[in-house]
Amino acid sequence: MSASRHSLAALLASSTLVLNACGVLPYGKQAPAPVVSRVPGGTQEVGAGDTAAGASSAIAANGLANFNDKANDVVLFALGLIETGYRFGGKNPEAGLDCSGMVSYVYRKSVDMRLAGSAADLARQGKPVPAEQLRPGDLVFFNTRNKPYSHVGIYIGDNRFVHAPSRRGKVRTESLKHGWFAARFEEGRTYFD
Repeated sequence: MSASRHSLAALLASSTLVLNACGVLPYGKQAPAPVVSRVPGGTQEVGAGDTAAGASSAIAANGLANFNDKANDVVLFALGLIETGYRFGGKNPEAGLDCSGMVSYVYRKSVDMRLAGSAADLARQGKPVPAEQLRPGDLVFFNTRNKPYSHVGIYIGDNRFVHAPSRRGKVRTESLKHGWFAARFEEGRTYFD
């Protein structure tokens, strides 16, 4: 794993840790300022205070800086929606989000990019990317209903993605290596140069 991917993996090891460290909680919630300090070697240490939920780990100071700035914005914005409720056809966090609604909302609000339509519509708008070349901010597509491109999420690095899973769930992260998702993965698509 390259140094930049290792840094990203450390940053994304725990969504709660990342969100607290960034001072971001699920949509509409506020957190107290995180306990963060610079330490030698270009890292930040997140203290074991209340905002880090007792965690103590190192996060690279430039954690996402080695990736496309727009992609960074997409990833961080998506992580800020963790725990947002699901609603079929939902296009905003207040009402709830479905998978394609979450992706469209994140891209529009974080980088002012208009992606619209169903998961299948979104797939037609991007450039194919092999799984081993996925980068944070790319979209990942799945066949979850015996129908091609029936589910979409945002790749965040380290074989993980953010998505709005179903009526029974909330926006959360999952592993692409998880048996259920691994068996249904179709392809990745990028929307950045």
